[in-house]
Amino acid sequence: MKKQLQQQNGLGAVAVLIVLVVLAGLAAAIVRLSSSAAQASALDVTASRALQAAQAGTQWGLYQALKGTWTTCANLSQTLDFSSALGMRVTVTCNSSLYNEGENPASPGTAKTLRVYTIDAIACNSTACPDNSRALAPGYVERRKVVQVSDS
Repeated sequence: MKKQLQQQNGLGAVAVLIVLVVLAGLAAAIVRLSSSAAQASALDVTASRALQAAQAGTQWGLYQALKGTWTTCANLSQTLDFSSALGMRVTVTCNSSLYNEGENPASPGTAKTLRVYTIDAIACNSTACPDNSRALAPGYVERRKVVQVSDS
């Protein structure tokens, strides 16, 4: 009888070790998954902030083109710093082109000119946007919004 009890004790110790190793592996997998989920959530929040900053940049650029100092809008650019509120910077660029749009109703026989503005806003969480040196780095987020509008 004593020999059977000793064999059972050895088998139980091995089974306990196997169960502990499996449980440790499961715990490590759970920790890794929760860490990845937290990082993904943080990047989602940063991406939302970048999108809102890009939207604010297009609105600011439209105001400058239509009512501000960028009336001719010939390849003008400005960087807006939202780093204190959103952790973002936005580079806003404006270009415009003149087009003939039919006949001017005020003076028949002359072409009606139309200026089309293109506002390009790039928002990112770096010191300059776009930042090609950080583009592949973890945690870098960049969003771009482009709008076109005419002056009539």
